[in-house]
Amino acid sequence: MTRGGQVTRHRLLAKKVDQGSSALVLDLKRHGLLDDRLVVWNGELSCAVRRQNLGGDYGRDHHRCCFCVGLAGGGMKNTLTYGEIDDRGYNIVDQDTCGVRVYDLNATVLHLSGIDHPRMTCKFQERDYRLTDVPGPVVSNIWVT
Repeated sequence: MTRGGQVTRHRLLAKKVDQGSSALVLDLKRHGLLDDRLVVWNGELSCAVRRQNLGGDYGRDHHRCCFCVGLAGGGMKNTLTYGEIDDRGYNIVDQDTCGVRVYDLNATVLHLSGIDHPRMTCKFQERDYRLTDVPGPVVSNIWVT
């Protein structure tokens, strides 16, 4: 797909996703259901906005550090943006304050859902594995305490 075609299609799809997500969150809030429910939505985790080695063409490289996830309700802070990527969408701007790994996100969602993630294990090849792997710290500064 050409750059122009992908950008145009992305704008149309983003508008539809935005409208649907907004309607869901507002409906849950109106019925008083957002306080004790966590809503999580995201696209493909770690999917970059460009393809490498193809000049200015847009594409879908996978990227281990940059992803976007929406969280609402369940005690989350309102209108919080956590982290920042560079203008090219490839690197975290400040690793010390913005580095959230997928393991950290999983640990945080499980914690907000009332699940003790370090105890959540499954046995594979005689070893206990955690869904959040060994790291997986909870990102505690994104919800209301």
